[in-house]
Amino acid sequence: MQLLRLGDQGSERPYVRDDDGAVHDLSPLTAEIDSAFLASDWVSRVADSSLPVVDVAGLRVGAPIAQPGKVVCIGLNYRGHAEETGAAIPAEPVVFMKAPDAVVGPGDTVLVPRGSTATDWEVELGVVIGRTARYLDRVEDALAHVAGYVLSHDVSERDFQLHRGGQWDKGKSCETFNPLGPHLLPAAEVPDPQALGLRLWVNGEKKQDSTTADMIFPVAEIVHYLSQFMVLRPGDLINTGTPAGVALGQPEPKPYLAEGDVVELEIDGLGRQRQRIGQA
Repeated sequence: MQLLRLGDQGSERPYVRDDDGAVHDLSPLTAEIDSAFLASDWVSRVADSSLPVVDVAGLRVGAPIAQPGKVVCIGLNYRGHAEETGAAIPAEPVVFMKAPDAVVGPGDTVLVPRGSTATDWEVELGVVIGRTARYLDRVEDALAHVAGYVLSHDVSERDFQLHRGGQWDKGKSCETFNPLGPHLLPAAEVPDPQALGLRLWVNGEKKQDSTTADMIFPVAEIVHYLSQFMVLRPGDLINTGTPAGVALGQPEPKPYLAEGDVVELEIDGLGRQRQRIGQA
């Protein structure tokens, strides 16, 4: 089962793709894939419903969830990425926020910000919350609060992030800086979130090729940890970090993104994205 939102930007409608590849209209159950829907027993509701099959050929693929209440990101969470950038392995998760309206569809144009000299790529496993997580007692309980998993592209502007006053958020929240999708896969269909391969190409050249097993802090630990500092609510998105292979970790001159570049990325079971890079 794959949750989808299709249609023009700002006018997306909810759909579900079944195991046979047929796409069904989800609007008889919900007007939107939002916090209220994700907090419900939506897997059973969808499975028990007779939803009409529809032809969606030609429709734009939007982000598979409505704009999240918050996007929480974990930095330096892959051993290889920390090593390539010369950073120490963190003792606790490095946490920063990303503007929710940076979320766009998986095929939408990514805009290099005005004044940017260091726009970078980052393939990441996205975690979508399905149950409120507040001061969780045990790491072992954390995954029960996850609605599903999604392919996320945490685009970053490294100069803004690292050299413009010390706040990572300003290099992470530029418009279009979080392509998401193409679909949300229910948590029950991902038996081990630490056993997923993730890859990214720029102009056809593979740049990142790793597995979520290289995470320093696994998904369950991240959800538990964040719940001690903020309330995680249904529909919130967590970007869990990127593996080695980003432009920041390359020798000079670093191959940062420029107008006309094409970025493609994928995670096992979570589909594939393709973005053309434009200029803001």
